[in-house]
Amino acid sequence: MDVNRREFLSRLGLAGVGGSLACLGCDSAQAAEPPSDLSEGRGVLVDLTKCNGCRRCEAACRSAAGFDVPTEEELKDRAVFAEYRRPGPDSLTTVNRFAVEDGRNGDRQVYAKSNCLHCLDPACASACLVGAIQKQPNGAVTYEAHKCMGCRYCMIACPFQVPAYEYANALTPQVRKCTFCSNEGNPNKGGVPACVQACPKESLTFGTRSELLGRAHEKIRQHPDMYIDHVYGEHEVGGTSWLYLSNVRFEELGFLDLGSEAPPRLTEAIQHAVFKQWMPPLALFGTLGVIMWLSRQQQVQAAEQSAHAGALPVDESQENRRAGSHLVDEGVTS
Repeated sequence: MDVNRREFLSRLGLAGVGGSLACLGCDSAQAAEPPSDLSEGRGVLVDLTKCNGCRRCEAACRSAAGFDVPTEEELKDRAVFAEYRRPGPDSLTTVNRFAVEDGRNGDRQVYAKSNCLHCLDPACASACLVGAIQKQPNGAVTYEAHKCMGCRYCMIACPFQVPAYEYANALTPQVRKCTFCSNEGNPNKGGVPACVQACPKESLTFGTRSELLGRAHEKIRQHPDMYIDHVYGEHEVGGTSWLYLSNVRFEELGFLDLGSEAPPRLTEAIQHAVFKQWMPPLALFGTLGVIMWLSRQQQVQAAEQSAHAGALPVDESQENRRAGSHLVDEGVTS
């Protein structure tokens, strides 16, 4: 009987796992498809060769978002470039300075603007359980605070590590990031982003993504000595709405070296396959439950067989040990 039970448990476990894997393989082909073509969505081309680090874009962004705006004296303070600054809850874009080695003229300063790149297939939107972050047809990745439940999965999912949480706001914290000036109450909503309007060097160009890509490659073709042959954001993580041109390698300016595959294409295939109609998890949990129940029955039966073979129950053996101890005590006393 014991051998048959073990065989049954083994076969049942293999059947449950096999069924789950079969469902996984069948459903993976039905995972969500990539988003439709967003080449006509809006975007921004950032020409880093023109940026002089004036930080006017930072001030305009803070004003449009309703944050405190830096004064003229603060904008002129170059000490801010002493440390690398990431976008935060009250600074949705930052400009950083990098010293790049130049064999001809010694080290030179290069400035790079950092903010949400508005991926074509955003991992933050894929990870959001309640739809608080969504990719809009116009190219913007927007955030709706009233839907957010504060799980912060978007922060973990973002390959650029951009979304920032308002930890200092104990009552109504939000996840903050650039929304392409598409958020409610933004004076630039539906138009040219505030940072683009404020750039005095025309380092930022607003337009459709397809037009910006064409312009970027034309600049590289006409001035091969001025630009490296790489438009950052054209292919990274499936493409982004913000595109960058540079005269030095992007890795030297703090840009991450990422592949061309959009993270949601992998994660959603797994999630949709495993959790489609909850069948694979239910099958697996049901199998585990049956195994636990049968294992318990096997333990009970083994205990009963041991008792019939002459083993004393635990309570009876304890009584006998106490009785023996009592007799020893009487002998010592006498």
